[in-house]
Amino acid sequence: MSSKVAKLLGAYREHISVPWAGGLAAIQRVIFVVYDKADELRLRAHIEEFRLATLEAGREWLLLDVTNAFPEWMAAQEYRDAYFECPEDLTGYQAGEIVEFVHDLVDRIKMTITAEATQNTVVALMGVGSLFGLARVSSVVEGIKDAVGGRLVVFFPGEYHPENHAYRLLDARDGWNYLAVPLLAKEA
Repeated sequence: MSSKVAKLLGAYREHISVPWAGGLAAIQRVIFVVYDKADELRLRAHIEEFRLATLEAGREWLLLDVTNAFPEWMAAQEYRDAYFECPEDLTGYQAGEIVEFVHDLVDRIKMTITAEATQNTVVALMGVGSLFGLARVSSVVEGIKDAVGGRLVVFFPGEYHPENHAYRLLDARDGWNYLAVPLLAKEA
């Protein structure tokens, strides 16, 4: 395991093992595990260790990987072939996201959470880098956070800027302010 992923796992283990306070607002139950985009494959190779840390803390684990969400959604579209010929015909593209795709993704995630998660579950969302240019991570998190009774952990390939609580997915120019708890690889 790379030292950065090991440090990130240590920060996660430390945070997730603290007893959970009750009565928190949904935004206070969201945790962004922030890592360098170059570490995506290393993190994925060690995701099981995050699950084990969660179980050791007496919590349940539900991993939701959205890596293939867009291709699966597009494959189900009746006019997909026409969209590939003329992508500009894809309706609902606003403010950097495909609105219909975002609504469908949020609905599918919420259904899974409702069916499989409890108040003691860490819902781990990974693969959010694959949403770049198709959906805003902030839209997905906003859409699902209230469905999570335990904690929502977003594995986030990008940057966090503490001075203004800004997150930047894949180091993109645009970022957004969000008050989730950031977990970073701690330097020794």
